[in-house]
Amino acid sequence: MNDYRNEQLTTLNAVLAHLADIPEAERRRLQDLATDYLDFRRRTADFLQSHFGGICRRECYESRRSACCSKDGIITFFADVVVNALLSDAREMEALIQVLKAPHTDFKCVYLGRQGCLWRLKPIVCEMFLCDSAKAEAFSRSPGAKEKWRRLRNEKKGFTWPDRPVLFDALERYFIDRGCDSPLMYLHQSPGLLRIKQQAAAKGNIDHER
Repeated sequence: MNDYRNEQLTTLNAVLAHLADIPEAERRRLQDLATDYLDFRRRTADFLQSHFGGICRRECYESRRSACCSKDGIITFFADVVVNALLSDAREMEALIQVLKAPHTDFKCVYLGRQGCLWRLKPIVCEMFLCDSAKAEAFSRSPGAKEKWRRLRNEKKGFTWPDRPVLFDALERYFIDRGCDSPLMYLHQSPGLLRIKQQAAAKGNIDHER
């Protein structure tokens, strides 16, 4: 098992172990924290299906040209793992565990199955990745889509970009406070993101201890 798979599997198992050990009311509280984010993801998915569904499958997956889906590993945030686990059933979680353990010799992302992504809610980096050629084709067909996409990208920052209190930071902190550690906790470990948090704290946008 390579380092990427080991990081993914270790994080997934840690999240599942914690979620199995908390009361149902606490699990619902975590789900409630993600309510606005899930609404954002639904609207984003509708937009992408409407404007990019056919383009991306034809140009990337079927042609094997994708700069993302053709790699063994993609960037996942700790919060991606948490939210997906909260939404998924035991069968879906076991499927992720098994593909991470299995030998990987195909061209595609380890999480990409015959019917698409194996995650119930795919990582935000995957959801928001559009290549230049796909955007050019889609936006030429529907000029108004370009502005809608810009607004969705800006909205994403309100959940992931720690220049203010954001969901991805809060979920990492929740698990850190309960003794969990993961290399995917980028909002508490990445030098670049920590610098953004420090700058925001200096401006009074967030608590300096976050």
